[in-house]
Amino acid sequence: MSRDDESDDDIPFNRDFPLAPARVEQVAPGIRRIVADNPGAFTFTGTVSYIVGTGKVAIIDPGPLNDAHHAALLDAVRGETVTHILVTHTHRDHSPGAAPLKAATTATVYAEGPHRASRPSHEGEQPVLEAGNDRDFSPDMRLADGDVIEGGDWRLEAVTVPGHTANHVCFAWPERGAMFVGDHVMGWSTSIVAPPDGSMNDYMASLQKIAARGEDLYFPAHGPEIPEARRYVRFYMRHRKAREASIMHRLAKGAADIPTLVRAIYIGIDPRLVPAAGLSVLAHLEDLTERGIVVTDGPPVLAGVYRLGARLPG
Repeated sequence: MSRDDESDDDIPFNRDFPLAPARVEQVAPGIRRIVADNPGAFTFTGTVSYIVGTGKVAIIDPGPLNDAHHAALLDAVRGETVTHILVTHTHRDHSPGAAPLKAATTATVYAEGPHRASRPSHEGEQPVLEAGNDRDFSPDMRLADGDVIEGGDWRLEAVTVPGHTANHVCFAWPERGAMFVGDHVMGWSTSIVAPPDGSMNDYMASLQKIAARGEDLYFPAHGPEIPEARRYVRFYMRHRKAREASIMHRLAKGAADIPTLVRAIYIGIDPRLVPAAGLSVLAHLEDLTERGIVVTDGPPVLAGVYRLGARLPG
C-alpha cells in the first residue's frame, strides 16, 4: 500500500505509466519490469516487479498473490535462473508472491525481516489499514543496512529505510546510479506513513538518508521511474514539512481531533483515502508530540484531541 492523498501539487508527479499487466519492459540495461494487475487507490496501475540482471537474475517485489502475475514473471525469465527474490517490505501488494515464486524457482528470499510495528498499538487506536500487512511472510535471509547481494552481472546494496513500514528496505545499484525504492518514494504520489507500522520521524530520517547517497535514478514499486531523484526527494521532504505546518496552523485556532484536521488540510480528497490521510496526520502528530510541539491527553491515538504545546518547532 502506498498512497497518502492526491492534493500534493507542490511535488512534480509523473502519472504517465501506460505499461500493461503481464507485459515485460526493458527499462535500462539489466533491468526489466512487469506490472501486476492490481490497480487501485493505493497501488496506482499495480505493483511493479523488477527483474535484475541476465542469466542469473533477482526479482524484486514479486507482488500480490496473483496467478497471472506469477505466470508472467516465470515467462519473463524462461531459460534463466532466478537466484534471489528481494522484498522491499511486507504489504500484501509486495511480499505474498514470494512464496509461490520460491516454490517454482528454489530461489532464496531476502528482506529486512517479517512484519513488525515500529511501536505497539495504543489502547483505543483502530488498525485502519491492518488488512494490508502480510503477517505470514518470513524471509530466508534477513538483511541489515549495507549488506550486499550479488549475482552474475549485478550487485545490490541493502539500504534500510524505516518509515513507510518498520521493515522497509531499498536496494541500491551504485555502479548504475540506481535504486529500487519500493514504496518509500514514488513518482505518482506521496507514500502513506501509517502508525503503528509507520513512523514519521523514521520516514523523514530515511528520506534524508537516501538523498545523501549517490544514486539519482529511482525505480519505485508503483508508477514510472524517477529521474533526478535526489532533487525529487527534497520536494517530498518539503511537502511533509508543509503538512506539519498545516497541522500547527489549524491547531493555532484551537484544539482539534484528527477528522477535523483531515477536513482542514486535505481539501477535495478522494473519500477512499480519508482513513489513510487520518493515519498520516496521526504520524505527524506522534512526531510533534514527541518533540513537545503538540500535546494531547495520554499517548497520541486516532481518537485523541490535540492542541499546541509550549515548545516552538526548530
